[in-house]
Amino acid sequence: MPPKIKTQAFLANLPLFRELAPADIDRIAAGTTELQLPRGEILFHRGDPCTGFHVVVYGQITLSFVTPQGGEKVVEIIGPGQSFGEALMFLEKPYIVFAHALSDTMLLHVAKQGVFSELARDPAFCRKMLSGLSRRLHSLVKDVEAYSLRSSAERVIGYLLRDEAAPAEVELSAGKSVVASRLNMTPEHFSRVLHELSAAGLIQVDGRTVRILDADGLRAYRV
Repeated sequence: MPPKIKTQAFLANLPLFRELAPADIDRIAAGTTELQLPRGEILFHRGDPCTGFHVVVYGQITLSFVTPQGGEKVVEIIGPGQSFGEALMFLEKPYIVFAHALSDTMLLHVAKQGVFSELARDPAFCRKMLSGLSRRLHSLVKDVEAYSLRSSAERVIGYLLRDEAAPAEVELSAGKSVVASRLNMTPEHFSRVLHELSAAGLIQVDGRTVRILDADGLRAYRV
């Protein structure tokens, strides 16, 4: 059986809602439902109506679109504590990507009506939501910059060192092909870069686990 969570406590820890009072959280939670998705299941398709936004409790969700050649291009990998769909909810537009579960996943669906009711009731709520959306936009702009200006090795290193505190290990739980698509690379090219970094003594690859042997060396690495 999946673990039970207290919806109010989880929502209160989200950046979007962190400054809200308990009574505000209770009203949002009243319009929030839990969703369980087994690995591989589609959450929504491109063109489906957006009736709210989602938050990942555990597991992973990919946001992707189908290329003209029929392949899948991963736009984003969403992990625990991250949300998605807020912008389209406010625009009242259908989804422009499709989403599916990379692993067994639990989500919270925060209903649009509950959010809109809070916006009408408290203008300060709008400012807090805009702050979260602005951070997401900043992240996407940085991604476009990385794809345009950085080498493939720099993109991989940026992914491995994406946390401010360099981790001892990075688990490629999404799978190498999914991470490669996220970095705008082919799986073969991604594996080749990992091999080059490993040969340089900077990392060690064991299946989906990448051990960081020299974080400073990775930051300084140039092709």
